[in-house]
Amino acid sequence: MIQRKAKQELLTLANQFKAVVVIGPRQSGKTTLVKDAFPDKPYVNFENPDVRLFASEDPRGFLANYQDGAIFDEVHRSPDMFSYLQEILDNQKEAGKYILTGSNNFLLQENISQSLAGRVAYLQLLPLSIDEIKDIPQSTNQLMYNGGYPAIYDQLIPATKWYANYIQTYVERDVRQILNIGDLNKFEKLLRLCAGRIGQLLNMSSLAVEVGVDVKTVDSWLSVLEAGFVLFRLQPYYENYNKRIVKMPKLYFYDIGLAWALVGINDPDQIALHPFRGSFFENLVILEVKKQFLNRGETHNLYFWRDSNGSEIDLLIKQSGQIQPVEIKSGQTIIQGYFKGLVFWNKITNTSGGTVIYDGIHRQNRSSGFSVVPLREMRF
Repeated sequence: MIQRKAKQELLTLANQFKAVVVIGPRQSGKTTLVKDAFPDKPYVNFENPDVRLFASEDPRGFLANYQDGAIFDEVHRSPDMFSYLQEILDNQKEAGKYILTGSNNFLLQENISQSLAGRVAYLQLLPLSIDEIKDIPQSTNQLMYNGGYPAIYDQLIPATKWYANYIQTYVERDVRQILNIGDLNKFEKLLRLCAGRIGQLLNMSSLAVEVGVDVKTVDSWLSVLEAGFVLFRLQPYYENYNKRIVKMPKLYFYDIGLAWALVGINDPDQIALHPFRGSFFENLVILEVKKQFLNRGETHNLYFWRDSNGSEIDLLIKQSGQIQPVEIKSGQTIIQGYFKGLVFWNKITNTSGGTVIYDGIHRQNRSSGFSVVPLREMRF
């Protein structure tokens, strides 16, 4: 079994709050994590129709079976139960009795905000980080191709087959839990177009034209993809260092292997010269930073910055009022051009320093204050 970095944070939250909700993409390892962290708690899976029926028809009777606590997996499938669970939590002082999981953030947040707000803590679990992969591929192309879903490493399922089934299951089942989408083919087309726009500014009008729907529909479907932990929007940094700054977000995926599958890559050897390799490597780095913060239970304030002249910083990490600029380069050879964006940023913000994350193997600390860090040694 793969040991997850988030386990310690989960145990800490369970000692502080009456209930903990573990959210994240389907198949990201939530069930394995909570079972490992709480082996003595009864486990109930709400994907089971009989369980849902019992909880729906007799919620008080259902919960009476678990007065000492339990793990409720995919609990968003039974929304009526939250109000009854609220009563139990209000009448108890013991922390960590109930551990809830869910893979649909939209439905889960909606129900929790109505019934359990202020009573539960959240932990977001994404697919495996690089540090969690035991037999990590030496090739970055293979690493990106495999992605981070545990089954690919733990059960040795070929990535091509696993992602094909994942896409089909997500589109045909999970999406319909949120929206009654009549034309799933158009939704899947949007999903694949988004994979081809990783690292680009989000232009919903362009997406609407290509998919053949209106802009409101694109916005709604993107929200579904975000709620299902398929993609996320990286927001631009608005501080007024330059009035002509870009204010559109960028699109990134929660798993690079899934993104490669969506653009039709079925062999890691195809990645080396692929025109998307640079933007997908950028996605990989940003995602790894995001995972590092989430696994520690810390808030991640991540942004990018770009002005209308094309000057850009790939990633800004804001912590304790300080901003750390990060440039992301997919090459293996350090060249002077890697520092161009950092030099410009330091000039307009009157600051110094910055980090370059690249696909090489040598770490450097330069006299200019810039650090060059290999992908696999990246720590924030």
